[in-house]
Amino acid sequence: MSDIKYAYLKGQTWLYRRNYPKEVAPLLGSRALKQSLKTGDVKTARARAAEVNARYEELVRKVRSGAEDVLSDAERAGDTVAWATPSNAALVALRCTLEASGPVSFPGKTRSPTVDELSRTYLTLRGGELRWGGFKSVRYSVGLFTSKFSDRRVTALSRDDGREFLGLIARLSPLIGKGPDTRRKSLEQLVRWSDRRNGRISARTRKRIWSQVNHFLDWAVYEGHLQQNPFRTVRFEGKVKPAPYAVPTDDEVRTILAARDPLLHVPLLFCLLTGMRSGEAVGLLRDDLVRKGNLGRFVHVRPNALRELKTDAAERLVPMHSALEPLLGNLPSEGPLFPDLSVNTVTKRFADLRTRLNLERPGLVFHSTRKWFITQCERTGVPEHFTASLVGHKSARSENGLTYGIYSAGISDEQKRGIIDQIRLPSC
Repeated sequence: MSDIKYAYLKGQTWLYRRNYPKEVAPLLGSRALKQSLKTGDVKTARARAAEVNARYEELVRKVRSGAEDVLSDAERAGDTVAWATPSNAALVALRCTLEASGPVSFPGKTRSPTVDELSRTYLTLRGGELRWGGFKSVRYSVGLFTSKFSDRRVTALSRDDGREFLGLIARLSPLIGKGPDTRRKSLEQLVRWSDRRNGRISARTRKRIWSQVNHFLDWAVYEGHLQQNPFRTVRFEGKVKPAPYAVPTDDEVRTILAARDPLLHVPLLFCLLTGMRSGEAVGLLRDDLVRKGNLGRFVHVRPNALRELKTDAAERLVPMHSALEPLLGNLPSEGPLFPDLSVNTVTKRFADLRTRLNLERPGLVFHSTRKWFITQCERTGVPEHFTASLVGHKSARSENGLTYGIYSAGISDEQKRGIIDQIRLPSC
């Protein structure tokens, strides 16, 4: 249960909902004030909920005082006006009074926006909230949906539209986006292009597109453009099979390191021996390397000007392996350690390297270095929650994970150093 009155957490965003008094709702044309608080932080949500509460109270006060004035004028004119069913003239007069007194919006006063209009607002909002990779995925999914229903009023969407959209994306080819002939095309154009080719996108990809479109429509509900999401009652058909990254074998690690790729060799070693994600490694600054007395040098994985972190748990201190120390002399003495690298460069370069070395095993990607590190920790008997603190995972740690997380301060720097020192690269 939430401790914020009239607010609740849905996914990672706090939402506000408070019903209007029964005598006020008919005049506003809405049963409740609904609004996204646009944050996942409890403290921020509490402060914003208080602001919305104040606006709610002021709105109700204005409606009641405005209604009394309208009713008094009507009675003086000899009209009979019932509170529960106010006349159109009284309702118009009340709404005009409220609109003149402040920026109050009334459901139904303006026309319903089209899917295209609403998607533009939504994508602008999400563009400021998401990192580039995540935003591209959302933009693609919502773009497919918008290309099909761009001129449709959002209030005119139905369950049948949801079923039709699901059927269309199930016909898409996995080759879409691989060449220029599929760019800037509508959903129906992409379907026609896909029908001439073999292969269809996986259930996992279809579910991701479906989920992101539903998130867009849920947002439309939160913003008051829809009473409910018509797609929520449409069942997604398709079994999503897990597709985990492969764990490199010792032979594969030896082969990759023996190639000594001029761009990837050092980042590969950093990720193999610290468990860092590729974005964390290429975003390292010289200032992120800190000394901790006789425990040696540590890598402080934290947000900086080059990159953000995936989660709050990703911020951490990881001891630098002794095999990495000799490499520092060849890296910049200030600023980024890998100024010529980006995640995109690393991903593509590793794919090319894998092809050259004939290591075309499904699931073997650069991120597999992280799985190799975690596997080495497991094989040396490191407890799961110790490993989680090193790689930046949020771990339950026990059946009662919440209590453990509250009362434990985490493992010490000495324990971290002991774990890292046990990791050994495969001998050549």
